[in-house]
Amino acid sequence: MLAKFNTVCYLQDMNYFDTIPQVPPALVFIVFLWSILWKGLALWKASKFDQRNWFIVLLIINTAGILEIIYLFGFATKKMKLAELKFWEALSK
Repeated sequence: MLAKFNTVCYLQDMNYFDTIPQVPPALVFIVFLWSILWKGLALWKASKFDQRNWFIVLLIINTAGILEIIYLFGFATKKMKLAELKFWEALSK
């Protein structure tokens, strides 16, 4: 009887959130901005090159920019180059 009572009490006091490390809000915000930047760029290119399937996949799946970067540099109709990302050079001319 006592063992059963201890098991029930243990199950009621399970609080796993104390063992999960907290992520700093600044890091979450930086990852959010990173993801939005790449997602916007990839969605723009997919719609511009009329790649409907890629557009839908990029819109639905959130991978913190990883799938978007793979699409832009590997699978887009016109593959992006690193030189195209240096927008500050174009602004300074």
